[in-house]
Amino acid sequence: MAENAAVAPPPAEPAPLGRGWAQAGGLLALALDVVAAAFRRPFQFREFVGQFWFVASVSIVPAVLVAIPFGAVIALQLGSLTEQIGAQSFSGAASVLAIVQQGSPLVTALIVAGAAGTAICADLGARSIREELDAMRVLGVSPIHRLVVPRVLAAMLVGLLLNGVVSVVGVAGGYFFNVVMQGGTPGSYLAGFVALAQPADLWISELKAVIFGFLAGVVAAYRGMNPAGGPKGVGDAVNQSVVITFLLLFFVNAVLTVAYLQLVPPKVG
Repeated sequence: MAENAAVAPPPAEPAPLGRGWAQAGGLLALALDVVAAAFRRPFQFREFVGQFWFVASVSIVPAVLVAIPFGAVIALQLGSLTEQIGAQSFSGAASVLAIVQQGSPLVTALIVAGAAGTAICADLGARSIREELDAMRVLGVSPIHRLVVPRVLAAMLVGLLLNGVVSVVGVAGGYFFNVVMQGGTPGSYLAGFVALAQPADLWISELKAVIFGFLAGVVAAYRGMNPAGGPKGVGDAVNQSVVITFLLLFFVNAVLTVAYLQLVPPKVG
């Protein structure tokens, strides 16, 4: 009788679309849990300081090195374009606004996600496959409150501060290449920027940096806490975290830019 009994078929693998929605739902749930746990006490100050120092130490030098050629390319391209249309006096404003509004937050976020996010994902992934996270849950300690929140807050704060550094370095590089390489005048470069720039441009840049830092930290933590299994799964999770973060950054940047341009009227020079 037992030999003739029907054997139940193995459960079917979920469709790729279903897995994608499940991943998006899990990522959103983790983001909400991080926001809620950030206001819980006690705050893991020592862990936060350690993670802040680590994220800053691995991000500052690459961000500065990327900001210099990035600002130079923008300044040279826009300087050439404004010269062709006879608007050389606005080359400074165009270059600085492009760097501050768009370039600096994206460079900051990409560096934080690529340099620090991968390390966060690998660290949490190693803890996960060693079942340290499960042991913490058994002891009544929330891994999100104890490990994830300090890392996400550190990424946000580093993104906020690093965005200012990248903006200054990028603008300085753009100024140098526009004035020295293209023969522009320092007075017109600065006058064009002062005529068209406004404080809201800096605020939206800093807001983008904070949001991008939050996204980079949450995505890295989510993939690190949910590896496929084994060291190979941790490596795959690190690669996936970088790709997912980059896609989210560009999508969110487009949404924030459209909202900013619709809500904040441009300054007329």
